[in-house]
Amino acid sequence: MQLALGTGFALAVSPASATVITTDSQNLSTGPVGVPVNGEILPAYMARPANAKGTLPVVLVVQEIFGVHEHIQDLCRRLAKAGYLAIAPELYFRQGNPREYPSTEELLAKLVGKVSDQQVLQDLDATLAWTHSHGGDSERTAITGFCWGGRIVWLYAAHTDAIKAAAAWYGKLTASSSAMTPRHPLDLADQLKAPVLGLYGGLDSGISLDTVKAMQDKLAKAGSPSRLIVYPDAGHGFNADYRPSYNAAAAHDGWAKMLAWFADHGVKP
Repeated sequence: MQLALGTGFALAVSPASATVITTDSQNLSTGPVGVPVNGEILPAYMARPANAKGTLPVVLVVQEIFGVHEHIQDLCRRLAKAGYLAIAPELYFRQGNPREYPSTEELLAKLVGKVSDQQVLQDLDATLAWTHSHGGDSERTAITGFCWGGRIVWLYAAHTDAIKAAAAWYGKLTASSSAMTPRHPLDLADQLKAPVLGLYGGLDSGISLDTVKAMQDKLAKAGSPSRLIVYPDAGHGFNADYRPSYNAAAAHDGWAKMLAWFADHGVKP
C-alpha cells in the first residue's frame, strides 16, 4: 500500500509551486489503509483525529487526475484537523500509477481513459463501507473531489443516498459520452440524492460559464437544493496550492463554504 500511494507530487506537475501548503500530522492518525473490494485491496490514504471518542463524521476525498499524491493527502489532513475521518482511495490502482506519467496529456491518454465510471462508483461504495466499520459515522457522511474528482462527486451524489452532502471543485459538467463515461453531471441534475455545492472558476478555460449556467438552470428546474458558486477571478484548479493556478482568496473561501455546507446538512464533528 505504501508503494501504491507513494509520497510527493505527481511527475506531471513537478516541481511544485512555492505556494504549496503542508499540513502536519500532529494529533492525527494518518497513513495508508487497504479497502477490500471484489477480492482486491484498494489502496487509500486516511487521516483522522487521534484518540477520538465515538464515531467520526466521514468525508470521501476524490482525487484529481494525478491520483492520491501529496496534495490530496494534505487535503485529507486538513479535513482531519477539522474533526473528520477523511479518506482518499487510489481510484486508478488497477490501471496503473498516475505519478509515473511525465505529462497530463499522456496521463489522460494512457491511464485515465481506461478507468470507467462504474468502477469508480463501486470503489467509492466499498471505501464508504470500510469507513463505517472503522470508526466512521454512517449518518454523517459527505464527499468532495477536485477536477477529475469534482465530476465524480456529481455522479456519486446521483448514485447513492448514503451521503448527506457533497462539494465538487471545478468538476467538468458535460463532455462526449463513451463506454467508460456514459453520463455526465448535466445529465443527472434532476437525479441527485444529496445536495451538491459546486465551486467553479470564472476564468476556467475548460468549463465554460454557459455550461455552469445550464447546470444552474437544470438544478433550479428540478427543485434541487444544490448550489453553484463561481469565483470570477479564479481559473481551473484554483485550490491546487502546489500549482500556478492557485488562487488563495478563492481557495480559502471555497474551503470555508464547503465546511459550512457539510455542517448545514448534518455532517459536522
